[in-house]
Amino acid sequence: MATLTNIPVLPYGVGRIRRGWIASAAVLLIIFVVGVFAYSRQFIHGEEVTGLFDVGTRGGAPWGLYVVFVVYFVGVSTGLMLIGIVAELLKIGHMRSITRIAEGLAIISLILGALSVIVDLGQPLRGIIGFFQYARPMSPFFGTFTLVVSGALFASVVYLFLTVRPDAAILAKRKSGLATFYKWWASGYQDTPAERARRERSSIWLAFGILPLRILAYSTLGFVFGLQVGRPGWQSALQAPGFIILAVVSGAALLILVAAAARRIPGARDELSIPTFSWMSNVMTVLLVVYLYFLLAELLTTGYTSTEASWRVTDSLLTGQYAVLNWVSIGMLVLATGMGGWQMVMRNYSLSMMVAAGGLVTISAILQRYLIIVPSLTTGALLPYKEGTYAPTLIEYGVVVGLVALGALMFLAFLKLVPILEIQKEND
Repeated sequence: MATLTNIPVLPYGVGRIRRGWIASAAVLLIIFVVGVFAYSRQFIHGEEVTGLFDVGTRGGAPWGLYVVFVVYFVGVSTGLMLIGIVAELLKIGHMRSITRIAEGLAIISLILGALSVIVDLGQPLRGIIGFFQYARPMSPFFGTFTLVVSGALFASVVYLFLTVRPDAAILAKRKSGLATFYKWWASGYQDTPAERARRERSSIWLAFGILPLRILAYSTLGFVFGLQVGRPGWQSALQAPGFIILAVVSGAALLILVAAAARRIPGARDELSIPTFSWMSNVMTVLLVVYLYFLLAELLTTGYTSTEASWRVTDSLLTGQYAVLNWVSIGMLVLATGMGGWQMVMRNYSLSMMVAAGGLVTISAILQRYLIIVPSLTTGALLPYKEGTYAPTLIEYGVVVGLVALGALMFLAFLKLVPILEIQKEND
């Protein structure tokens, strides 16, 4: 916890718009506008301007970059929320300083995941209407929309609202243009012993509810792939647990990158200390070992006992058209594991090395989602179709980059509205 002494009226840069922030927001806004333009081309001309084609006779992949980022964004959101909640429940001192960053990023990532679903639809409005008309509750797709987009997003917003209320009550008493906003957020919170106890109980019970909800929700997304018996390369008992492990790994990696950048915020450097990053690095490293084991187990299983169709998918990853991406991705994971393991064993942590490992894992996590989705569509047909291909177009890249820019803009706004670290009421 940071004590507010000898710092401006609103701590951690909240409410203060500076040139660097304006410049960053302007660049991101331009990128977002480019993304909107790219999506407008897709909306007007249809998905023929993308690299998406039906499997089989069209020799393509109906799921591509958009679905890759659906899985990535929702996975990052799940991992961030799990990290933040576990740190709060277990009272891990060094990790509690990054819980608010994790909660904010988790909500933003989940919104981006929902938007990625929308841009993947050729006619978004028709898809939304059809969801209410033809939804089948027994389908994993139904769980993806209800549990992930609706339930998890609502629960995460409520959890953030509760955890920020004490700070909002403090900031509402300070003279600033945001006083009314904080007064609304505080909702009459007075920080009495009874209110503190009630808020603590509510947060704990909500956290216990969010944990299984998040795990179940993202597992359901894994079941979308793992339960498709007619699609070799997807049907696997390791899909759901692998999704969860990679979610936490990619969430920890993104958190390391963002928290390192947040150290530039006035007053945040001391709280976002090396021990905080070392905890995140250790979590990421241990789970990387587990995920690499899952990859090896899957490779051995499909390599020695699979059908011909499943072997075609595996061969495309080992020596075929996806081999370069696959080995680069695995190499990044191994290198990041080695970097984290070396620091863990030597008990000597370098922020630059942890940031580098986080960057490697972030890139590899996106590639892993791509390699999970696309090869099974282009090479995993049970019928004797020729091998297909998928090449994202500039339209797809533009839309995805625009979504990432939108997420960054939302986080910049979050930094100006919410203290990224908990504050204490200073002594009068």
